[in-house]
Amino acid sequence: MTLLSWSVIEYSAKYEAAGELNHVTELIKWGTDYLLKTFNASAPRVDYIYAQVGQGGQAGPSNPNDHYCWERPEDMDYARPVAQLSSGSDLAAEMAAALAAASIVFKDNAAYSEKLVNGARTLFQMSRDRRGRYSASVPDAASFYNSTGYYDEFLWGGAWLYYATGNISYLQLVTTYGIGLHAGAYGGGPSYGVFDWDNKLIGAQVLLTRLRLLQGPGYPYEEVLRNLHNQTNIVMCSYLPIYQRFPRTQGGLTIFNQGRPAPLQYTVNAAFLAALYADYLTAADVPGWNCGPEFYNAETLRNFSRSQIDYVLGKNPLKMSYMVGFGNKYPQHVHHRAASIPRNKQRYGCLDGWRWLDSRLPNPNVLVGALVGGPDVRDHFQDVRSNYNSTEPTIAGNAGLVAALVALSGEDSGVDASTIFSQIPPMFPAPPQPAAPGFP
Repeated sequence: MTLLSWSVIEYSAKYEAAGELNHVTELIKWGTDYLLKTFNASAPRVDYIYAQVGQGGQAGPSNPNDHYCWERPEDMDYARPVAQLSSGSDLAAEMAAALAAASIVFKDNAAYSEKLVNGARTLFQMSRDRRGRYSASVPDAASFYNSTGYYDEFLWGGAWLYYATGNISYLQLVTTYGIGLHAGAYGGGPSYGVFDWDNKLIGAQVLLTRLRLLQGPGYPYEEVLRNLHNQTNIVMCSYLPIYQRFPRTQGGLTIFNQGRPAPLQYTVNAAFLAALYADYLTAADVPGWNCGPEFYNAETLRNFSRSQIDYVLGKNPLKMSYMVGFGNKYPQHVHHRAASIPRNKQRYGCLDGWRWLDSRLPNPNVLVGALVGGPDVRDHFQDVRSNYNSTEPTIAGNAGLVAALVALSGEDSGVDASTIFSQIPPMFPAPPQPAAPGFP
């Protein structure tokens, strides 16, 4: 939800030109309405949030769950327990980021926007007061979406709350050197520069670099913002093939997840950030950036971004579009229950659906627009429904794809430079008006 909102804030004119602005805002509101139900959104403080619906582990005939059963969501008839937690800084801060970003999208709906901002404040305060990783509180989640830390979400959520409220305390927090240090903002590690559902660091760095480039709050925030800006430049250098920071397949796909399966969601996220940062440079009238002694213009980043999205859409050795329903050749056996079970007015129970999971027939329902996990490091792809590493779509991956596509679409009209700053009061007093002309 945060990523979709970010793309709307920056590129609302492009969405409107494509006839998709109402559609994407409806999607965001569906998500934010859901999030508002997971905690007491009207309270100034909360002690717990609901973190997960259903289970994925410890499955079997006596304990059917979301992984064991293969059936359409409307046919689910087994228990789906809800996990509640009182310590989950990463989840609460990410939810705060989602609500805060959406509040800017819905700024013309004052009542709803205010509801989102209030919810974001409450969640972020909980994230700061009740420290801990959400996956430590929800062991079932740790098996599938284990969190590695929460300081990146402190930066990410705090930055979005500053943009949503203009409250200087959030800017003070995210420009505290120790917060960035604990988040790993000053370099190092194999995942440095990788933007995903677990690691928001480079997203926060780009977001705060925007502030420095296009508003420049100055002292006492300048030193940390300059450091984050420098690190953003370093990450953008690492995306370029010439530096070989991240491996590339022979077909040209940059691998950001260290050769593990399902690489595409990481690639499209990087493609979005690269295109977005290029537009930030253009909006700030900055021609490019330096990688050591070498200077690169903003178009270099756009070219990188296009190369990755072109690969996803079919410019690859298999000539396979990894976006379902796009092009002449795309995955036919998507790992998706509702897409794989025919609509024939028959109900299929937990185990009945297994025959559709194992079937070699193409999915009867085309999941248009879904981004699958993708190929391996040799550009090979297994279009097999049971191979979730290759054929499973995720909403996290699709959000990055949507954001990258809208950033690259249409004419190079760039970002909306001012809307994101609409809640931030002027940093410096306006100069006095000139005196009225006098008479001798």
